[in-house]
Amino acid sequence: MNTPARGRITAAFTDAGVSGTLCATDIDTGDTVALGADTPVCTASVHKLCLVATLYREAAAGRLDPTTPVDVPAAARAPGPTGLAVMRDAARLSLRDLASLAVAVSDNAAADVLWEHLGLDTVNAAMDALGLTRTIAVHNQAGLYATMRADAGDSGPAALVDPAAVARLTVLDPARTNRSTPREITALLGAIWRDEVCGGVWGEELRAVLGVQAWSHRLASGFPFDDVRVSGKTGSLPTQRHEAGVVEYPDGGRYAVAVFTRAASTAVTLPAADAAVGRAARLAVDALRARRAGP
Repeated sequence: MNTPARGRITAAFTDAGVSGTLCATDIDTGDTVALGADTPVCTASVHKLCLVATLYREAAAGRLDPTTPVDVPAAARAPGPTGLAVMRDAARLSLRDLASLAVAVSDNAAADVLWEHLGLDTVNAAMDALGLTRTIAVHNQAGLYATMRADAGDSGPAALVDPAAVARLTVLDPARTNRSTPREITALLGAIWRDEVCGGVWGEELRAVLGVQAWSHRLASGFPFDDVRVSGKTGSLPTQRHEAGVVEYPDGGRYAVAVFTRAASTAVTLPAADAAVGRAARLAVDALRARRAGP
């Protein structure tokens, strides 16, 4: 990566009080901007990209029908602040509609129905088959929350802003939780957009599902233009704010970007840290677009 771009991206992280890693790739040329792109990271809900990609890969191979309806009982759902996780009654949705909820509002309960249906091993095998050997799931959303509760101790959610409690969380250690690298996550996104995960109608639908995320405070905040499309998936853990997605320009340029950050502060609300994800992504994409344009 050229020195000016590296300096600006690093400054964007520093100004927001975070450390960060980043990979941005021109999907069509392979040109890349990287900052710690091969560093292992905790993926949190960014791993739902792997989950949903596997669902559509299995559909394209004829091993499942994503229109299959699934009953979701009211009890024993994965915890979370959105979607089925906060709903009180039993529901019945198709696998692909569960995938839409898992992406659109990062619904943990919907995601865990998919994790149960597919299995961790199937998702990990799909990533391995795509050459993403460092992208590994070790637990579903309920398992992730159970680990956090066990590590935080008797204080419960309040402990998650206590620096001493946060330091105990194993979900912040990439060796012990769902993990990948920024480079591998952008490689997955590039493969999705090049129809290498699945093609035809399933590839089109997979990209459409990844374009329905409701959140615009991270990656999309760096691209506030009506004619630029941002498809992404956030991920959050105490002190960590991430997003990975694809930015598509009206001139045909398309860029896979993954940004993973860790804040010095344990505060739950850090708008500057969220905005730094979009700022860093914009700087990286601008550098790629300048290279594509040439002298």
